[in-house]
Amino acid sequence: MSSPLTVPGRLRGLLGPRHPGHAMPLDDLGALTLPVGDDGVVIGDDSEGRPQMIGFHRPIPYEVLLIGGLWTAQVLALRAAGTGARVAVETGRAQAWTTLAQAAGAGLECMTLHGVGRVPPMGATVGSPVLVVRDCGMRPPRGRVVASPWQSVLTLLPYMSPVAPRLMRNSALVGIQRVSPGEAEQIGKILSLSAAEIEALPTLADGVTLWCAGADRQWVMTTGTDAESGLLGVARRID
Repeated sequence: MSSPLTVPGRLRGLLGPRHPGHAMPLDDLGALTLPVGDDGVVIGDDSEGRPQMIGFHRPIPYEVLLIGGLWTAQVLALRAAGTGARVAVETGRAQAWTTLAQAAGAGLECMTLHGVGRVPPMGATVGSPVLVVRDCGMRPPRGRVVASPWQSVLTLLPYMSPVAPRLMRNSALVGIQRVSPGEAEQIGKILSLSAAEIEALPTLADGVTLWCAGADRQWVMTTGTDAESGLLGVARRID
């Protein structure tokens, strides 16, 4: 299975509209270069400064769990909206999302807020993908709207909770930010982390996340752009 974290450079996606062919001399082909990007959301940089991505738009159900801070979840939601996805936020603290939702679409409703258990069917399609962000506290109830083709679900947990082990086992991708030593031990057992990874989790700086997909591991530093920092402030683990 390929890692959900990818580096830009691969051409993927649907074929575009058909146009008449273009011709050029064979000797000129070496001078032709195309800026090709990946089809994911940039979540930050790895330890070598290479951008890392999550591909939220998939033809299969895709569950992501983030045990971390609201700031990181909001950056991911904002960047997903920037790729053209509709973002539905299920939350019990709408006041924490209102400013972001108003700014995300520049007047368009690309990010909508819903009470817990009140997300309507979103009608996700390949041309109109959806990201559902569940910010429902320590014990999020089972959602009526679940992951489906072209509709991914990102669940935010501020810390470990009784439902966290189930969510970790059911998620294709799990992100872990700074947690207590006891939580790190519990997470390490569930995700089969190394001793070094378990030891590092309680010491992580704000904005750093360990992303885990099966046996794949990737440390990522998320840094806000000027616009994101102006809207959300600087990276922080505690809200």
